[in-house]
Amino acid sequence: MATDLPPAPAAVAPDAPGLRRNALGTGGIVFLVVAAAAPLTVMAGVAPLALLVGGIGAPAGYLAAGVVLTIFAVAFTAMTKHVGSAGAFYSYVTRGLGQTAGLAAAVLALVSYSGLQVGVYGLLAQQTQATLLDVLGISLPWPVIALVGIAIVTAVCWFGIEVGAKVLGVLLVAETAILALMAGGVIAEGGAEGLSGGSFAVGNLTGPGMAAILALCFAAFMGFESTAIYRSEARRPERTIPRATYIAVGFMAIFYCVVVWSVVQAFGEAGVQGTAAANLPGLFFEVIATYVGPWAATLMQLLVVSSVLASQIAFHNAVTRYALALSEDGVLPAGAGRLHPRHQSPTTAGLVQSGIAALAVVAFGLAGADPFRGLLVWINTPAVVGVLLLQVLTAVSVVVFFTRADRPARHPVAVVAGVLSAVLLAVATALLVDNVSLLTATESSANWIVVGIVPVVLVVGVVVARWLKGAKPEVYARVGRGTVPTAEAHS
Repeated sequence: MATDLPPAPAAVAPDAPGLRRNALGTGGIVFLVVAAAAPLTVMAGVAPLALLVGGIGAPAGYLAAGVVLTIFAVAFTAMTKHVGSAGAFYSYVTRGLGQTAGLAAAVLALVSYSGLQVGVYGLLAQQTQATLLDVLGISLPWPVIALVGIAIVTAVCWFGIEVGAKVLGVLLVAETAILALMAGGVIAEGGAEGLSGGSFAVGNLTGPGMAAILALCFAAFMGFESTAIYRSEARRPERTIPRATYIAVGFMAIFYCVVVWSVVQAFGEAGVQGTAAANLPGLFFEVIATYVGPWAATLMQLLVVSSVLASQIAFHNAVTRYALALSEDGVLPAGAGRLHPRHQSPTTAGLVQSGIAALAVVAFGLAGADPFRGLLVWINTPAVVGVLLLQVLTAVSVVVFFTRADRPARHPVAVVAGVLSAVLLAVATALLVDNVSLLTATESSANWIVVGIVPVVLVVGVVVARWLKGAKPEVYARVGRGTVPTAEAHS
């Protein structure tokens, strides 16, 4: 049965005004999406909790999450050439499940990515505040630090995707290098008791805490799927997007696994959980100080700040490109898609996003909230749930799209990968919801309010879609069909 959706829109003329064409190769896209995941931050800040709860099997948890997301990537990238918009999840869901589901996904994606970006300003403020105090003896209010961070992110993104990719490349290499240095130091000295593969023994993979930490493991890959958002700025996107997606997922899965395994070796399989319980925030700093030197611990502390900043730049880019796609389709006002005449950066969407972040920071600051337990936890947690749910919807849409496609366009491998990843990601989402207290650090009923935001946002998206269908059918018909315009890259 042939699909009833029209073919993906053709690319616009090379001289059309818009995003900078051919600006990103595989490496640039990989830098953007891996930086969004903030490897150093999720390792030093979250992996100790995974070790505390999951025990020595935690390294395998990251590897398992990587395998599931690689299966998802098979389905996701197979559909790349059939999607002509830079709306990523929004466009994919529309192509497979129709305009109503697509617009609901668009609203959830815009809210989720915006939440990820805004919430992490709390983490940036907390880490910078602690670093300034420890290293320089300077104490600043966290809202001031967060507002300075917003200004820096806005400025970097203002100058276009090429500048952002170069900045992220430098920051990502630095944070990856410090983690590799730590792991290398542990391995070179043989750890505390000699190197062991106990983390991958079957008995340690089925411990009571392993199911719970899978939520943390999947959250460590946030943003990898945003490779497709840069379609309009990529060189040969049909090849570049899949390649960047596989490289990003594969790198993070293996790197996370090796780094966390090295921490297990640093304290020994019998001692790592006890050490994590005694020094949860400082676990990684203790490892690198012991096996490399105190200077390396200070450097790691500084690089955690740059890691969070890099994540902010990457997510800012992702949010603005979703806004561009919705503007191109007529869902958002045309002004939301206004680009800088020279840098081809989405200045209006970027300023709006930064304005939302500034308002959130000021509001939480005036309320006397903690930047981590307040701004980060309560805004980021529903965003993480939202992104996982979007992955499930995308996997389902791939299955529907290829099973309805004309015979020449069918892709059996993508269908199988879509079914498998939809089931596995649905399980991961359920585990995250069931163990959301790991992220919020509370057992109160407020957890249900945080999780409940996600279905509410989806319902709002459906209501908007149904309203558009009746009141503005010409806009409804364009949902998910538009192509973000591109412009020739300037040398």
